This record gives sequence, structure tokens and C-alpha cells, in this order.
Amino acid sequence: LTARVGMGKGKITDTGQAFKFDIIIVGAGMVGLSMALLLARAMRGNKAFRLALVDAQQAEAPAGKQRDGQDSAQLAGLSDVEKINQYDLRVSALTAKSQALFESLGLWQSHIAPQACPYQNMYVWDAEGTGSIRFSALDIHEAALGYIVENSVITEALNEALREQDNITQFRGERVSSLLSEPDREQQPDNRLILADGTQLQGKLLIAADGANSFIRQQAGFKVREWSYEQQAIVATVQTEKSHDFTASQCFIGGGPLAFLPLLDTESGHASQCYSSIVWSCAVEKAQELMSVDDVTFQKSLQEAFENRLGAVQALGKRMSFPLWQRHATAYVQGGLALIGDAAHSIHPLAGQGVNMGLLDVESLGQVVLTALNKGEDFSSEQVLSRYQRQRKAHNLSMMSLMEVFKRGFAANDLSLRWLRNIGLNAVDSSLPLKRQLMKKAMGI
Repeated sequence: LTARVGMGKGKITDTGQAFKFDIIIVGAGMVGLSMALLLARAMRGNKAFRLALVDAQQAEAPAGKQRDGQDSAQLAGLSDVEKINQYDLRVSALTAKSQALFESLGLWQSHIAPQACPYQNMYVWDAEGTGSIRFSALDIHEAALGYIVENSVITEALNEALREQDNITQFRGERVSSLLSEPDREQQPDNRLILADGTQLQGKLLIAADGANSFIRQQAGFKVREWSYEQQAIVATVQTEKSHDFTASQCFIGGGPLAFLPLLDTESGHASQCYSSIVWSCAVEKAQELMSVDDVTFQKSLQEAFENRLGAVQALGKRMSFPLWQRHATAYVQGGLALIGDAAHSIHPLAGQGVNMGLLDVESLGQVVLTALNKGEDFSSEQVLSRYQRQRKAHNLSMMSLMEVFKRGFAANDLSLRWLRNIGLNAVDSSLPLKRQLMKKAMGI
């Protein structure tokens, strides 16, 4: 059997014996990569500790735009649409807590911050009423409320850092075909993974970071509460007539929320920032209609829905849509198994908290595992892993419940409910102490 190891630095062979590891992480998205790097850095001095990372996709260079000045001449020759399509379609709104995690991993200042767009303000309004609320970083004496970053910028930074670690074996480009459960986990608690090419991996602790449709979660028999929002989210990058002025804006319209998230454009200078990533959540039928129309028609619909707040939508990049579900595993852990990120929970994107919740999982599970190791405890036992579940489950449930209230509250068409939500928005907007508390909670500070 052969396996891809160490990002192409070599191959190892086996004749049927499983490769043994202490921890195996499945999934190389932002959450899985962060988990892998945190553990690899923490265990760097322990030559006996063995880590593995498994993902069906090969690590690739980012699809996002390179804005470090090296490609400015090349970018200057591109059309507006070509420039827009240099941006990654998927972006994340990172909180101060997530920023701190990347700082601890040594990635923020050198790799992520130069391509992260700070938003100093947030403006939310009800398009079918008079209610609105404004948040400003100045009110809590912070430089920014958060940062909008292309997902590919983050994953490339994490991949580059992992390539420098010599204590983690990477199996990339092969999906997991099966998870074998041992007949007697007390005597033989290790997990055994079979990859599509026949490679077998055995690990004391298996961390599932393989997304909302987690194969590991399904194979291990974790129960999940889930339901469809009966909506799809449309994402795209746009260029607008007016600068976004480093403000994240979101309006609630009849079919669902529409957000304009500011993107950084170092070519045009600080005063002219006109690129935004849009996330438009709407009913399935409406989303399918919007995905089927030509660019000019979509731009017009987008501009009207956003009430021309940023002037004309002058250029539009590629569009993508995906269904929206809420999922929550009733348990995050079993003996030898832990779920993190979307494998454990996924929520509506209206507040941009999904990836931040996943990164909080990473920090929590990392602390639990490392503390157990320092105390000589069995870090893979359900008793130890339950500490992670206790730390994270209540917080995740409260965030999911809050997002559900927002989603249902703004979707309601009842006149009395619409009146109440507008009164509520304006009341919160008039209370600076309450707004300060909300901002700090959302930022994790």
C-alpha cells in the first residue's frame, strides 16, 4: 500500500499493517487545518507523539487574489470582472477571538492581516420597516469589530505553516472509505480508518473536522438534530459605485437577509474601497430564479434589494449558491472520537459566526487534550473529551438559538411582529451600554 505523506516529500509503504498515530484529524478546511497546526506546534518537542491529517483534496495554492504588491502590474491590465474573479467566492468574518488564535499560531501578522479587510462599523436595518442599528468599534475603543478574509487566504497560510512541521504526516488526495469500530473498545479503543486507496490508519483519538455532511460522524453513529431553512445562500463578489467605507452592512428583506461584506483592495488606496462579498439568503425558488438570470439582471435586482446604499453595482463576479441547514450533533464526543466545526454544528450565515464557533472548538479541544497529556491522563477517553463538550456545547446551542430567533423574527410578515422588531432595533440602537455588551460578546472579548 502507498500513501501520500508530508506533502509530497516521500512515500511510505505497508503490507497490511496500519500506520499508527496518537491523533488523526480528518478534514483540511480552516477548522481541521487549525486543529492540526495547533497540536503540531504544541507537540513539537515530543518526538514520540504522532499526528496525522487526512483529506480527500490535495492542498492547492489559493484561488483568491494576491494583493501584496508583487502582481500589481499584472492586475492593472485586467478588466473589472477579471479583477473581481481574483477574489475567493467564500469569505469569513473573523472575530477578535479568532484573530487571537491565528496570532498564537504565528500567522496573523505575516500571512492573514495583509489581506484582511477590517470593518470598523456594522449597519443592520429592516428593509420593510423603519428599524435600524449601527455598531462602531470606536464605541468600545477597538480598532475593528472584525475582519473579512477570503477563506483561501486562511487555508493557504495554514497549509504553508503545516508544510514546515516535521511531526505530522499528511494523507492528502484520498478520501476515507470506511471507519472500523473495534468490537471491544475498552481492550482496543483505537480507531481504524481505511482510505480509498487501501491505506489503513490507526489512531487513539480521531478528530472529525470533515464538514456539515461529516462522513466520520455518520459512520460513528452520532445522532444529529437537523432541519432545512428552505433557503439557499447566493455568494458573489461585486464592485460598487460607492466605497463600502469599511462597513459591514446587512438588510432584512422579505425572503431573507442580504449582506455586503467589505473586501480589501490595496490598488485603489484607502479612500476608494469598492469591492464587497455578498451573501443573499432567500427562498429556494427565488434563489434559483436569481441564479438563472444574466449578470445585468442580477446586478439590477441586487442593487434594488440593497436600496442603492452603495450606489450602482458596476461589476459582478461568478455566482455560487448552496442550501442552508441547521445541524447539531446531540453529542460531540465518544471514547476516542471528537467532532469539531461544522461536523458538530452548522448554523444560518446571517451573523457570520459559523467558522468562529469552529475555531473556538479548536482552541477548547486543544487545551483539553494538552492538559490531559501534561497530567498523564488518557486524552482519548470519553471522560476527558467530555470536558471539551461541556465547554463548547452550551455556548454553541445559545448561539444557534439566537440565530434562530433572528431568522424567524425577521422572516415573520405579521404586522404586529414587524412593528415590534422595528421598535426593538431602534431601542437597542439608542442604548450605547447595551450595544457595547452586544459588540463585545460577538467579538469574544
